[in-house]
Amino acid sequence: MVLENHLHFIASGSEHSKRIQQFKSFTARQILDLLEQRGATTLLKYFAYYKRKHKIESKYQFWQEGSHPEEMSNDFMLKQRLEYIHNNPVKRGYVDLPEHWRYSSARDYMGQASLLPIVLLN
Repeated sequence: MVLENHLHFIASGSEHSKRIQQFKSFTARQILDLLEQRGATTLLKYFAYYKRKHKIESKYQFWQEGSHPEEMSNDFMLKQRLEYIHNNPVKRGYVDLPEHWRYSSARDYMGQASLLPIVLLN
């Protein structure tokens, strides 16, 4: 689920912190490079203003530092988190139904095509 200022996802595997950091680094670089190419000075000034002082190797702060991974210890918890994620844009008043949000896997669960496909692993 992608919203305007954050995202949610459910993943399995190892080294979650490392994988999240790689994702954030890659996406920030891609977006910032695009903004620089297009001369989006207002946004770039915003990201420069919020750069953490201790980050001397970068000009901008795109992602907020840290992440909040939670272990899904059972199917009930997984279903609960998935429902929370799907209802996030509804609670924010952006859409009336979860499947109306184009950047949500709720569309997949309703048999509709989404922009961000899900991959189910056994």
